[in-house]
Amino acid sequence: MAEDKRIIIWLRRSLRVSDNIMFAAAARQGGAVLPLFIWAPEEESGWAPGGASRWWLHHSLEALSQKLRACGLPLFLRAGQSAQVLLELARKHRMDSVYCDALYEPALRARDEVVRAQLNGGGIRFKTFRCSVLVEPHEVVNAAGAPFRVFTPYWRKVKDRDFGERLRRTPQTLPRAAKLESGDAASLKLLDRVDWAAGLRETWIPGEDGAQRALKRFIDRAIGAYAAVRDVPSIAGTSRLSPHLHFGEIAPERIWCSIDKAAATEAEQELAHSAQAYLRQVAWREFSYQLLYHFPETPEKPLRGEFARFPWSRGRKAFRLWQKGQTGYPLVDAGMRELWHTGWMHNRVRMVAASFLVKHLLVPWQDGARWFWDTLVDADLANNTMGWQWVSGCGADAAPYFRIFNPVLQGEKFDPDGTYVKRWCPELNAVPKQWIHRPFAAPDEVLSRAGVVLGREYPKAVVQHEEARDRALDAYERMKAAPKAHRQKTSSKRGT
Repeated sequence: MAEDKRIIIWLRRSLRVSDNIMFAAAARQGGAVLPLFIWAPEEESGWAPGGASRWWLHHSLEALSQKLRACGLPLFLRAGQSAQVLLELARKHRMDSVYCDALYEPALRARDEVVRAQLNGGGIRFKTFRCSVLVEPHEVVNAAGAPFRVFTPYWRKVKDRDFGERLRRTPQTLPRAAKLESGDAASLKLLDRVDWAAGLRETWIPGEDGAQRALKRFIDRAIGAYAAVRDVPSIAGTSRLSPHLHFGEIAPERIWCSIDKAAATEAEQELAHSAQAYLRQVAWREFSYQLLYHFPETPEKPLRGEFARFPWSRGRKAFRLWQKGQTGYPLVDAGMRELWHTGWMHNRVRMVAASFLVKHLLVPWQDGARWFWDTLVDADLANNTMGWQWVSGCGADAAPYFRIFNPVLQGEKFDPDGTYVKRWCPELNAVPKQWIHRPFAAPDEVLSRAGVVLGREYPKAVVQHEEARDRALDAYERMKAAPKAHRQKTSSKRGT
C-alpha cells in the first residue's frame, strides 16, 4: 500500500512540470497533490529577491500555473510564514507529506530545518529533493574529505558522470488533493507599481517554455561556435539560460544531457570542444553552490580572511556613476546600461565592469554584489557571491587581485569594431573604432566630427587607468602589510 496519499508539493526553485522529480515521486506513490508556492521574502535574511528577480518570478509563476492547469492541477499561491502556511493547509486538508526542492542558501537551509521539525511534530512527513543542482554540495570532496577550493579538480570529479538517469517523465495528469482558491501571481504583489520593465519584456520569456526554446536555440544556432565566440558581447553566442536555471524552469540534467547528446551526434571536433567548454560553465555553477554550502558567510565576508582588512575608499559618487553607466569607459558603461535595460549582462563584460568597480574605484565588492542582486534577472546568491569574490581576488580559485582588467584593452580585444558599445552607448556611434573604447584620449577634432563633447554627450573618464591601477596595487600592498603589523604589535605586547 502506498505510503503517501496526499502530498503538498512546495515549489521554490523548481518552477517547472517537465523533469520535475517531485511530481514523478508523487505519481509513483499514487498520491494526490497540492502544488504550492509561498511568498515569504522576510525568511531570506536580507537576500529577498530584488526588483528584476521579482519581475521574473511573477511571470514564471503565471507560466507554471498554465502548465499545471493542463495537468488538471491548480497552483496554489500564498504569502506568509512558511511553516504556518504549510501546517494550516496540511491539517485542514489532511495532507500526509510535504515534498520540496532542496535549497542551499544559509538562511533558507536554517528555515527548512525549522519547518521540518514543526511538520514532523504534527505527524507530517517533510522530504526534500535535489531539483536545482546536478550534485549535492556536500557530495564532491577532495582526498581529505574537505570541499574543493579550486575548480579544476572539482571539474575532474563531475565531468564524466551520467546525469541522464535522473531525468523523470512527469505524468500528463495527476490527482488533485484539495479544492480551494488557488489565487494568481498578482495577489503576491511582486511587481512594482511603476512599470519600469519594458526592456525585460522585450528580452525574455520567463517560464518552462521559454527555457526549452532558449536551450533549443542555443543548440541549433550557437553551441558549435561557443568556445570561439563566448567572450564576444556583440554576438548572441551564449545560452542565456541562467535565469531559467535559477528559477528551476529547466532541470540542469536536461541541459547537460542535451548538450552532451548534441556533441555526441556530430563528428566535428570544434563542436565537442565547445560542448565541453559550456559544460564547464554548468559545473562552475555547481562549484559555486558547494562553496556557499560549506562557507555560508561568504555573501558578506571574503573567503580569504586577509581581505577583510582591505582599505576600500567607499566613494559614493563614483559608485553612482558606475551604476548608471556613466564612468567614461565605454565597455563598462555599455555593460551597466545593458544590465539596467535587460536585467542581464554578458559574462565577459560582467568581469570587466566588476573589476572596474573594485579595483579602479576601490568600492567594496559587497556593494557591487548588492546592485547586481537587485538588477539581474539571474541573480543567484551562490553565483553572484562567487563571481564578485573571484574578480575581487578574495574567493576560491580567484583571479589574483593584482590582475587588473584594462577596460580599453578588453574592449579592443572583445569588441574591436565597437558594435556592442555602440548599441548601448549610441551617443558614440560616429566615433571611429580606433577611439571607440577610449574617447577620453581622442583628438578634439575627432570628437567634434562625431558630435561628442565629453561631459555633455558622453561623460569624462571618472579615473585614469594607470593612476587607478597604481592606487589599487598600493591598497593591496597595504592590506598585505597589515597582518605583519598586527603580528609585530602582538609580539611586542607579549615581550612586555
